[in-house]
Amino acid sequence: MDIAVITTFIVLAVLLVLGFHIAIAMSVAVLSGLWVGDLPYLIFTQKLYNTFDSFPLLAVPFFVMAGEIMQRGTMSESLINFSRSLVGHMRGSLSQISVLTCMFYGALCGSAPATTAAVGGMMIPAMEKEGYPKAYSSAVNACSGCLGLLIPPSVTLIIYGSVAGVSVSNLFIAVLVPGILCGLALMFTSYLICLRNNWGKPGAKNTWHERWQAFWAAKWSLMVPVIVLGGIYGGITTATEAGAVAVIYSLLVETFITRNMTWGKFREICHSSAVTIGAIFFVVVAANGLGTLLVYYNTQNIIMEFMSKLMFNKEIMMIALMVLLLILGTFMETVACVLILVPMLLPSYTAMGVDPIVFGIVLTFGLTLGLITPPVGVNLFVACGISNVSFASLCRATLPFLCACIVVLFITGLFPWLSLCLL
Repeated sequence: MDIAVITTFIVLAVLLVLGFHIAIAMSVAVLSGLWVGDLPYLIFTQKLYNTFDSFPLLAVPFFVMAGEIMQRGTMSESLINFSRSLVGHMRGSLSQISVLTCMFYGALCGSAPATTAAVGGMMIPAMEKEGYPKAYSSAVNACSGCLGLLIPPSVTLIIYGSVAGVSVSNLFIAVLVPGILCGLALMFTSYLICLRNNWGKPGAKNTWHERWQAFWAAKWSLMVPVIVLGGIYGGITTATEAGAVAVIYSLLVETFITRNMTWGKFREICHSSAVTIGAIFFVVVAANGLGTLLVYYNTQNIIMEFMSKLMFNKEIMMIALMVLLLILGTFMETVACVLILVPMLLPSYTAMGVDPIVFGIVLTFGLTLGLITPPVGVNLFVACGISNVSFASLCRATLPFLCACIVVLFITGLFPWLSLCLL
């Protein structure tokens, strides 16, 4: 391996250990590699332009802004009330409500931290008032927030589709079954924990009339996934166009129907969206530079040759991929991993007969779990900020849910028909 690549990885590892932001660490590492390898900076210019000259990638800012509008409006609360009417009678009812609401909310915004913040901001204090331990309440909402990336639309899947040249619409369809399975696994795990510890005694079961009233109150929120996913699946809109429709629809609802939107709140939404989008694309730029450097030195061929000696069939390769993703997700940002891993690994997996759609679902699923594992664990930090629970106790409370998600991940990877059955 060339000295420039070795230098790049050493600098990247040191900066990550020192706590630098992943985008800054990758940028400095790439510049170090260029300097050591005496390479011209212009080799990245055209590649960088082509990366952002992508219509599917334009969906990212649209869905981020749509999520901000719904988070700061009335849609989140109506979704929680509707979830309460459906599962409020079960053991650990508030846990079940958190998971189910995150599944609904994931169909609105496509961001895991945003889902954790929106739902957890309301559910964690409510669970504490009902006597649930603070660490458990935070763990349920942090893990359920991962459904924001596993229930379409998903920002990570949009980026994967644009990099891998795979239909984003097909990815959205394929992730539905694994996403729902993950949500059910989290609900079952929370039920067992609450049953064992006698937490969250079942409440009164809502009548069908009460459920209908809750559904009607949440109708404007529930129309978002119908419009977005219905447009994509029906071939009416692309994922990018659906994101634009989601922004316009949510703005119209919050402005003219619920009358919750003000100019001050709209400025806050624009500012918060710009910060989030800027952070995402900063990572995209840095990861693009790192990926281009690795391709320049044919690193992907070295990896493919190494893997071909170790792997004998698709199943073993998928297991190796899932283990790798669980490790990388603990210290690398999701978008960065997608941009780095796809060019290097996807060719070897497709050569072994792995469907690019299945690869993308497993990649997204595995990296999503990094959001609830330290030290990166963005969802964990969001939940800590809401509940003021210690990070160590939250990590311990997260373990049962993490194990349940890992089981679903391996089922998804080893049984690809689960992802392809709806296509």
